[in-house]
Amino acid sequence: MTTDGGQRGLPLPPERDFDLDEAETFFQQRAAEDPSAPDPFVRLAAAVREHAERGAFSHTTAELEFGARVAWRNANRCMGRLYWRSLVVRDRRHVRRPDAVANECVEHLRLATNGGRIRPVITIFGADEPGRSAPRIRNEQLVRYAGHRKGAAIVGDPRYEAFTSWAESLGWSGKGSSFDVLPLVIETAGDGITVFDIPEDAVLEVELSHPELPWFAELGLRWHAVPAISSMPLRIGGITYATAPFNGWYLGTEIGSRNLVDPDRYDMLRLVGRRLGLDVTDDRSLWKDRALVEINRAVLASFDEAGVKIADHHAESERFMAFVTKERKAGRVPTAEWSWVVPPMSGATLPVYHDYYDESVHLPGFLAAEPWEPPTTDWGNGCPHRRTAASDTAA
Repeated sequence: MTTDGGQRGLPLPPERDFDLDEAETFFQQRAAEDPSAPDPFVRLAAAVREHAERGAFSHTTAELEFGARVAWRNANRCMGRLYWRSLVVRDRRHVRRPDAVANECVEHLRLATNGGRIRPVITIFGADEPGRSAPRIRNEQLVRYAGHRKGAAIVGDPRYEAFTSWAESLGWSGKGSSFDVLPLVIETAGDGITVFDIPEDAVLEVELSHPELPWFAELGLRWHAVPAISSMPLRIGGITYATAPFNGWYLGTEIGSRNLVDPDRYDMLRLVGRRLGLDVTDDRSLWKDRALVEINRAVLASFDEAGVKIADHHAESERFMAFVTKERKAGRVPTAEWSWVVPPMSGATLPVYHDYYDESVHLPGFLAAEPWEPPTTDWGNGCPHRRTAASDTAA
């Protein structure tokens, strides 16, 4: 489906997106940590020459790999950074067509899923350059569930009601279920907005049941296996890569204490409390706490039974403290946002709760999500768009 109204493509990026001072610091950091790195002053001289010639400079693939891994190490809101060296870095800076971007995202999901043995992966697309904008993925994550408005109710994930309506205005239609996987929405300077269905076999999902409560399976809950964030730009050595989807694996409480429980998400706490026979009118009975534990037990048990990797908050808290210890031994000050690395359940029972952390932000790193949302009026007329399907192989 295609329309031809409105402005075509993205605004051109400013030249200041390329910062040679940042690049110098990065080259020096890599040389200090990586014995295979070239002399940082020789490398900087080459970057300066390239920048003088075309108003931009490029990282080598080795620099991209080092920078992406250190960005994970510097991610203050991530609890799973002990494994930062294991990040699989996919250099896809040459890929710019929307269909090729979509295919690479599908390939990312397949590689990360790994038959349930989830691998941390990042796919880095090209940076904006003077006179040439890079592609954008307009999804917050590669896999999220639709929120379908049905009268006064929403079927699915209420957080994505607006995105769902926007995708539908672009020609997408889901099944109307509580767990419809949203399409990829990709914007490029030459093609505007394009919508791509994700192949069903590229999204591994786990049906949720409980090890002791047979009725839990009757709730029809499920969740996808790979949490791949696609809205946070990656800043490495003076260059911003606006499109760089990345994933680790789920912490159980992300699903069991937030996605399925938050009032503006699936809001399952009260229903589970009632099915447990608890008095949900009396908060002092601690019915919320008891229901929360059982939902989290169901998530962990279901992923385990399906053979899909997931972390529990007790083990991951211990691993985070191991990361903190390693960082200090390496002569680095470990940084973290306390309110993010302390899981949303049983916090005081975890060692991560009883420490304080430097909240300084360091580069390389992931930046805040770009301030962009689906348009709220004239959907389908703001820029050209079309709907297609991502193929099984990357172009």
